[in-house]
Order: sequence, then C-alpha cells, then structure tokens
Amino acid sequence: MGYFLEQAGNALSLGGIYALLAIGLAVVYSILGLINFAHGALMTLTGYILVFTASAGLPFAIGAPIAVLVIMASAVLLERIAFRPVRGASGATMLLTSFAVAVLLQLAFQLFISTRPQVVPLPAMLTTTLDLGGFAIGVNRIISVVVAVVVLVALNQFLKRTILGLAMRAAAEDFDVTRLMGIRANWVIATAFAISGLLAAVASVLWIAQRSSVDPMMGLIPVLKAFIATTLGGLGSLQGAVLGGLLLGVIEITLAAYLPQAALPYQGAITLGVVILVLVVRPQGLIGPRKEAVK
Repeated sequence: MGYFLEQAGNALSLGGIYALLAIGLAVVYSILGLINFAHGALMTLTGYILVFTASAGLPFAIGAPIAVLVIMASAVLLERIAFRPVRGASGATMLLTSFAVAVLLQLAFQLFISTRPQVVPLPAMLTTTLDLGGFAIGVNRIISVVVAVVVLVALNQFLKRTILGLAMRAAAEDFDVTRLMGIRANWVIATAFAISGLLAAVASVLWIAQRSSVDPMMGLIPVLKAFIATTLGGLGSLQGAVLGGLLLGVIEITLAAYLPQAALPYQGAITLGVVILVLVVRPQGLIGPRKEAVK
C-alpha cells in the first residue's frame, strides 16, 4: 500500500508539470492555431536564469520569481519578433517558425553558455524526504502538486472573472468576431504568450527542483510530452490539456513502477501505444474543443 501511495504521489507530481506545460501550449493554440515548440526553450532559459541568479548570490526564493518574470517578458518578446510577422500565414509556416525559434535558442544556449549540464543550487527543503506513515515522498514532489493545483485554479479564475480573461476565451471561440467587437487582438495574443511563458517557467522550476540541473536540451522532451498530452486531451481545450497531462503522468509512472524489468526499455513505446489507442477511440481527444481553432 505504501509503495502504491508513493507512486501515486509521483504520478500527480509529474502529471501536474505536464498539465502546466500542456495548458501553455493550448492557450496559444486555442487563439492562433499555433503549436509553439519554442515553449521548451523557455523552460531551458528558466533554468539558466536560476543558475545566474544563484551565482549572483541571490537565494532560490528570489531567483525563482525573477526567472518567472523574465520568461513571461521573453515569451511576449518572442511573439512580437518571431510570430507576429507570420500571424496571417499558413499553419505550416507558423509551425516551421516555432521549430526554427526553438532550434536557434538551443544553439544559442550551446554556443554562449555551455553544452554541459549546469548545476542549479536548490534550498535544503527541496532535497529532503518526508516519511508519511510507511511511504516516503520528496518535499519537491509535494510542492510540485500544490503549486500546479494553485496555478491551474488561479488561471481558471483569471479566464472566468477578468475582462482580459473573458476576451481570451472569446478569441479562442471566434477570433475574427472578437476583433470586430473592438477587442485589441495584439493585447489578447500578447497576454496568451505571457500566460504561456508563466506556465513554462513554473513548470521548469518544478522540473528542476526534481533534477537539480539544466542543459541546452532540457526542455525538449517535456514539451514534446506536453504536446502529446494536449493532443490526448483535445487540441485547443484547456480542460483537455489538464486531463491529458495528468493522464500521461499516471501512465508513465504506472508503467515505470509495475512493468517487468525486461520490459522497462520499452516503456516509452508502450506509453505512446496507449496514447494512440485512446486517440483511435476518440480522435478528437478526451475533451475536444468546442470549435476548430482560428487559423
């Protein structure tokens, strides 16, 4: 029983991180129809900012908020420089642009920082383990679950109870009509990218809290899995992104915990097989969007 609870905590922690990343992708996709693969590079940049703030003598509690703010500003800047000029182009052009931005940022990390992993100093609290009556769980995993829940609830309230949030929801339903109603498209899109950057930064901090290092390719695998989670839940659906992220985390941890030793090398393939099986049954995802995203 203790082992099961421990793995359940690990699944919630990993699924929460995937959910944060998946929502960051879904927020932008729901408005622009763009899968932003540069999302992973923002995760990596967060890690390097934590390294730089630590080398400057700032504690983690100060460095983490600084990293989040810088990443939000960076996401808005990326939208202005890279994505706004191709906003009216085809979906393929926008997708290639996001790939190009991601690759350029990864090359910049390798050329101007390091190709090797950099250690991120963590406070002692994040490296301790709690014994909860027969099973142990890391404090960092508990914090990951709590932070993920708080951020998701706060985002839900923002979208439902603020004027800008309502404008974003309207834009996700019908972008052209929203513009005709006098809502400034640039503000809505910039806000979507800022929220996406916020979620990427928070997810990165939680990811680094569990691995204690950053390298130029750190964000690649998590963002690819977040894309899988977004597709699993239903492209363009924020609720689907949450469900897909949590489900993907549960599948990965369950397979890692209970697969026979000989089958562990095939864990990734089995995970993708389960996802494909779900999509065969429900091609629109577990919770499909109400309408097709605006291109």
